Order: sequence, then C-alpha cells, then structure tokens
Amino acid sequence: MKAPRCLVVLMVLVPLAASAETYKIDSSRSRIAFSVHQFLSSVHGEFRRFSGTIEVNREHPEQSSVITRISIASIDTHIRKRDQHLLSSEFFDAAKFPEITFKSRSVKRNDENSGDIIGDFTMHGVTRPMTLHVRLATVVSGDVLPATTRWIVTTDPINRKDFGLTFGSATESISGISNEVASAIEIEAVRK
Repeated sequence: MKAPRCLVVLMVLVPLAASAETYKIDSSRSRIAFSVHQFLSSVHGEFRRFSGTIEVNREHPEQSSVITRISIASIDTHIRKRDQHLLSSEFFDAAKFPEITFKSRSVKRNDENSGDIIGDFTMHGVTRPMTLHVRLATVVSGDVLPATTRWIVTTDPINRKDFGLTFGSATESISGISNEVASAIEIEAVRK
C-alpha cells in the first residue's frame, strides 16, 4: 500500500506575511492516511511519523518550496501482523527504503486559498512526478498563538505497481488488492 503523497507540500501557498517564511509541519496535529480496496471492503491506514519544511513566499508564491519525509516504519493499518508484512522485503522493504519523500519543483497559486504543488515523489527507490492540490482550511495569525496554517491536500490515486510495490505473482493473483491507493491528508504547520 502506498503512502499518501507527501501532503506537506500544501503549505507552500500560505497567504500570511510578505516575503519568505519558514513553516514546520506539526505531525501531532497532522494526518497522512491512505486506503486501498481489497475484495468487498477497503483497508485503511496511516503513517504516524513524518516531517516537513515549507518555505512560503507570499509575494512570489512560485518561489515557495516544500520538502517532506514519511517514515515507512510508522505505517499503521490497525493490524500489526499486516503492518509487519508490509514492512518486509516482500513489499515496502523498509530496511532498504526507509522513507517516502516529496520535494517540490514548482508552485502555482490558483486563488487566495488554493494552489497546486508539482514535485518529485519518491517511494521504494522510484521517483515520479506528482501534483498536490492544496486548499487552505485555517489560518492563525500569530498574535496570541503561534502563527499556524492548516491545509487539506488531495492527489490522484497512486498506482502501487508504478513504484514496484507488488506481492509477487502468486500472492498478487489471490490478494484482491487494488493497484490504486487513495490518500487523505491534512497538514498543520507552524511558522518558525
């Protein structure tokens, strides 16, 4: 199962102060979740450890940038045995490929509260282009509490086979697991 695309990139469009500002993703208040169809239902999970830095340039949003990292070992599908299998060399091979990363290449602001972040998504040793569609959900100005933004991130489903994530031909044929993995991402970032 694929990690939801590093949603962290969404914060690149923060409409706060002029010039460049640095935001750090608050993983305790953010969520990177995923789901994949299997037989008659879906398997849901999330990654519990991730980090990211967002450089926001309000005057020139196209100069903003995002780098995010997700720890594969933090996968949680609520069934420990399944998580251990996913971490093994038969699927994620977490010992060899411990992280999923997203690094932005360009940012396009669509309107005051939304935009697209185009970047490189790397998982299981394979890098592919990815576009994150981000929408600003909440802004805290920083007068009383730390300056914080909350973003909703969406992407097209990821095809796990594009990243070499398969179970082997025998297991693949009977697993009933879809190739497409959907993500649900909410990111909260605090200005540093």
